[in-house]
Amino acid sequence: MIWGRSISYNKVTGVAYNVKELEKEVERLSKEGPAAPRYHLKEGHILSWLNYIGENGLAEMLKGVTEPEEALLRIKDYEALKNSAHPVKTKTKRSRRNKW
Repeated sequence: MIWGRSISYNKVTGVAYNVKELEKEVERLSKEGPAAPRYHLKEGHILSWLNYIGENGLAEMLKGVTEPEEALLRIKDYEALKNSAHPVKTKTKRSRRNKW
């Protein structure tokens, strides 16, 4: 099951395949039509999908959340926490040793 492929009056309202896309869709839908993300939050569809894709921490953070605006804040917090726990590794420049 892929969250966001929600059909409303025979049209797809949004699609998300990962947390970043979920954030974008919740943000967009909270402005255009908050009923869709509100419904999926309330029914636990998003939590089930997050657990399915291995994002159990975010699923825990969204338990009991029914409002898209609150979900969006928690998604952003989750991403910030996740990024701070796993800093981006950068290559360090090796110093050249002079051969004498």
